[in-house]
Amino acid sequence: MSFTITGLAADEFSHLFALSDASLAGRSMVRVQADAEFGYPDRITMRDVATGTELILLNYQHQPAVSPYRASGPIFVTRGEGGARSWSGEVPGCLARRPLSLRAYDQAGMMLDARLVDGQDLEEAAERLLENAGVSYIHVHYASRGCFAARIDRDEMQAGD
Repeated sequence: MSFTITGLAADEFSHLFALSDASLAGRSMVRVQADAEFGYPDRITMRDVATGTELILLNYQHQPAVSPYRASGPIFVTRGEGGARSWSGEVPGCLARRPLSLRAYDQAGMMLDARLVDGQDLEEAAERLLENAGVSYIHVHYASRGCFAARIDRDEMQAGD
């Protein structure tokens, strides 16, 4: 079974980079500079950014479903423009190199299953979760800090099969 991993749309966050630090703080957001090559995974490009890259750390509602699993949490985003980027048939590097928590939801936003996996095993674990016809989508979280990483959906061509 093939699936698509989707990052977040830059257009949703690009305006934040024009705000002052005080304005960001008023929104419970922080401007940070990456001080290492690892530890700052951007949710738009789905890569670990280079040292010195400017990011915004903010609380993002990744699970807006009206269910007990409605959730939000911290994410890093970088400056950019455009819609959400997606990866079909490949796992972005920032996911492949970390322990992950996969959470499978139905259309009503109820969690049906979950797995803890090494990022290198993401493809196999996602395929197994998607074997359940009731699973509508999967959220990927970084297991160590619990931050939302990406969304997984069945590929369009298979969604109607």
